[in-house]
Amino acid sequence: MYKLHDIVVLHSNIEIYTLMALSQDRKKALRTIGHKLNPIVIVAGNGLSENVLIEIDRALEDHELIKIKYSVGDRDLKNELIKQTEKSTRSTLIQSIGNVGLFYRAAKEPDPKKSNLAQRY
Repeated sequence: MYKLHDIVVLHSNIEIYTLMALSQDRKKALRTIGHKLNPIVIVAGNGLSENVLIEIDRALEDHELIKIKYSVGDRDLKNELIKQTEKSTRSTLIQSIGNVGLFYRAAKEPDPKKSNLAQRY
């Protein structure tokens, strides 16, 4: 199901995380689940402030698979914010359509009542 990737990321507090590369079949399954989801967080003109990143991190820990809407006018700025979100939250971008990004990060302790994945499996 998962394959270890050879990339190691140093987080700001010097913890080391290993990224997991998702197979195409797994990404397809996540896109299917994500299709019915509504955006949980909206990133607007102020960009990715510390509070927005905290909320995204909390949502990923609770739900594992979330949609984020980027309400910024510039396409290049939106793409930069998506990359920054992925890096800052140690999540994986599953899909980006228009102004909405679908992000996945496995929870350390998944709660079946909150997880978008537990409802399907």
